[in-house]
Amino acid sequence: MTTTELVTLIANIALTVSVIVALIFGIAQVKTAQKDRRERLTLETLRSFHSKEFAEMIHYITRKKVPQTHEEWVAWPAADQIEFIHFSQQMESIGILLAERYISVDLLDKTLGSFINANWEKFRPLVTEMREKFNDPYMSEYFQWMAEQIERRMNEKPRTPFFMSSKRAI
Repeated sequence: MTTTELVTLIANIALTVSVIVALIFGIAQVKTAQKDRRERLTLETLRSFHSKEFAEMIHYITRKKVPQTHEEWVAWPAADQIEFIHFSQQMESIGILLAERYISVDLLDKTLGSFINANWEKFRPLVTEMREKFNDPYMSEYFQWMAEQIERRMNEKPRTPFFMSSKRAI
């Protein structure tokens, strides 16, 4: 083997090692960025759950009898209709975040849990009728899907309340 061939071989090996190291570093950076994004969204979601606006919405929706038909809903005052739409949009947005895996089902189980299911059941008759009436099968689709995921998780993997778990000790 000549000196030129040896230098070429060493250069090719060095180049290959550089590419492999760069690839590994790139993959590590992407995974770190994904984890950071998920953590940021989790914190942002938790903050939104603790806002006065969200508390007011929860208070409103738990005290109000949800209309069962579109006709009943249209008879509501505009302010009540707006609250209903706002709550539906909030639940839909949370469902989208869950479906796109920006937040975890574990987070929702720990924060809203059965509240999601209970309210989907309250909304189901009206949403089902409105889907048919307006030929819109996508209306509240992520809210429904999220409620089904939470219900399945609660049935298949019920968790022990944190205050009762061994994780409580610091």
